[in-house]
Amino acid sequence: MANLEGCNGKVGMYGFSYQGMTQLYCAISQHSALKTICPAMIAYDLYSDWAYENDAFCYELNLAWAIQLSAETARLKEDLTAYKILYLASRNLPLYDIPIILEEVLRKYCPSNFYYQWLTHPKNSDYWQNLSPKTYFQNVDLPMLHIGGWFDTYLRGTLNLYQEMRKKTKFQQSLIIGAWSHLPWGNTLGDRSYTKKANNNVNEHQILWFNKYLKGIKNSKLFEQNIQVFQMGSNQWIKLDSFKSKKPIEFYLKSTGLANIRDDDGKLITKNNKNISQQEDIIIHDFWRSPQSLGGHNSISAGSFERAKLDNRSDIITYTSDFFTEDLEIIGDIVLEIYAEADSESFDLCAITSQVFPDGKVYNFSQGYIKVKENNSSQAIKFKLQSTCIKIEKNTAIRLSISCANFPAYGVNLGKNEPQSSHLSLNNNPITISIFSGNKTLSKIIFNIL
Repeated sequence: MANLEGCNGKVGMYGFSYQGMTQLYCAISQHSALKTICPAMIAYDLYSDWAYENDAFCYELNLAWAIQLSAETARLKEDLTAYKILYLASRNLPLYDIPIILEEVLRKYCPSNFYYQWLTHPKNSDYWQNLSPKTYFQNVDLPMLHIGGWFDTYLRGTLNLYQEMRKKTKFQQSLIIGAWSHLPWGNTLGDRSYTKKANNNVNEHQILWFNKYLKGIKNSKLFEQNIQVFQMGSNQWIKLDSFKSKKPIEFYLKSTGLANIRDDDGKLITKNNKNISQQEDIIIHDFWRSPQSLGGHNSISAGSFERAKLDNRSDIITYTSDFFTEDLEIIGDIVLEIYAEADSESFDLCAITSQVFPDGKVYNFSQGYIKVKENNSSQAIKFKLQSTCIKIEKNTAIRLSISCANFPAYGVNLGKNEPQSSHLSLNNNPITISIFSGNKTLSKIIFNIL
């Protein structure tokens, strides 16, 4: 590219998702002509930022991606029969089981059979190390414009790359995050409208960025601060120097043991309850009727949806705060520390945070998921939910919803430490999971606030 007629010898790259990943792989070469990149919605670590989330396989999106790539490969190879099979599967994902006729063409045309490799390679194997950009990025340093979305499945990859570059770089690193999913980048997502201010502004920023780093043209419209993010709730873009919080705010879990039956039993309280006896909430996870995915970041239908009806299920425990008397501005990471155990070798935990309105409507704004491989109630299970930026207005409340499945966004855990590809057996029984709070088991959720 640098040798093309009319080129000044400086090259920049842009693009999102897979085209964002190619920028990282290209940057690893440290070619002298590559002056800047604008990676959007990428995985920095292939295992933890894309294929898995806290060791749970991201089932729906990985399967859809494998079928899409396989269909395109079959089309290019002019195999019409295989193409039709794969195309029809893409229109109606075979979430509960992959038919033999589909598996045959999927294994034949899935590039390098990555889908089946992702299912079988262990977390710390050389397979993931060899494929992850993070492995080779120690000496890479370029100006980078990082782009993400609050409901994008790869936001953790975007943030991990941005934060690592900020620590070591001598160049400008800027970050834009909108109220977007992987697609689309607009002002309406799920059941929520974020007004025209949430419209896609990325094209303008990229042109200004390239003008600066490829042509030497500076423009006052190109923000100088490091971070520009869209704050949901206020529906405003805000500019920050960093994600540093004033201080975290902790909400502790409290109930009488009926938080999965009544939506007014489970409470989020700001004072810990270590001086009261231990409380226990119980979920019976029956894989025949696992809780369904609804929005969030790891779904084909991503975004914020009204979920009050879903929260009424007896296999979802809810904890709700009092209505706030003043606004609460949440920014960045959300961390859940929870004490739990199950009568199985392994179990999953899904945590969803929502805003509760006086009319009873409930809209999710962040979620997290983890596969728990060590069943030990004496130690807190600690994991991050999706980062966010939202103003929770006064006269509304926050809810934490806990379940043991979120299907098909993540595959159903049948209680064994086995790969997601494991099939049903005749001894797959319901799993009993206990959530503890009070005394020495101070289960809590932590928000960073502006």
